[in-house]
Amino acid sequence: MSRPYRSVLYIPGSKERALEKARDLACDAIIFDLEDAVAPEEKPAARALLVQVLKDVDFGNRARIVRINGLDTEWGAADAAAMERALGEGAKIDAVLVPKVSAPGMLDDVARIVPGADLWAMMETAAGMLNAGAIAAHPRLKGMVMGTNDLAKELGSRFRPDRLAMQTGLGLCLLAARANGKIIVDGVYNAFKDEDGLRAECDQGRDMGFDGKTLIHPAQLAIANAAFAPSDAEIDLARRQIAAFEAAKAAGQGVAVLDGRIVENLHIVTAEALLAKAKAIAALGH
Repeated sequence: MSRPYRSVLYIPGSKERALEKARDLACDAIIFDLEDAVAPEEKPAARALLVQVLKDVDFGNRARIVRINGLDTEWGAADAAAMERALGEGAKIDAVLVPKVSAPGMLDDVARIVPGADLWAMMETAAGMLNAGAIAAHPRLKGMVMGTNDLAKELGSRFRPDRLAMQTGLGLCLLAARANGKIIVDGVYNAFKDEDGLRAECDQGRDMGFDGKTLIHPAQLAIANAAFAPSDAEIDLARRQIAAFEAAKAAGQGVAVLDGRIVENLHIVTAEALLAKAKAIAALGH
């Protein structure tokens, strides 16, 4: 992994002060939102403001992702075209996030308007869950974002701390992302003052295999960053696994034993990836 995505913070594209403050926040990525976070009457102005901000403001090593409105709305095509023009004028945009992707053809439509940017997909519909494999295989797609609020609305499900209703969709999208080598981040936790609940949901997402979590408030950053970063114990174990395996190989053996457990080559691949992630996080400085 060349860039961590532990914390992916939504920032409304219409809020100039919030956009300016985002450059100093300890997040790995920012989703500049022109969709749900912007009222209909504010969308044209928000689009113009965001383009100017992305041209003028240095957001450092944070990934810059712009969530446009869907092409089935009156604002979507203009949003996409504005991002392509902004790229041509020097704006730094790492990806365009397409909402409510239910089939790969929806990515094709945006790709034609914005040939200069990578695409990410919001996975938040029942059809999207069923088509996750085809969506993840799209050649322009680099990442997927779980939209659990919209998915819950479409399913008619109730909130549960264990997210039972979400498990099928989360699992399908995670499998699709991993099968196609794509980044995937978990959905938001709405109760931003509930630190214990957020920590539990981050731990669940990390245990499942997500790269990070989308967030709605800066107060959630520290918990997400900690949850999706390798712990000191994990780093120590990875280093000891590599050392034990190298010693076993030098002795002509194909496996090692460490702390009473077998260490094979597959464990070394995982250990090296974990150490690379830790190094990339350290390079971010937050």
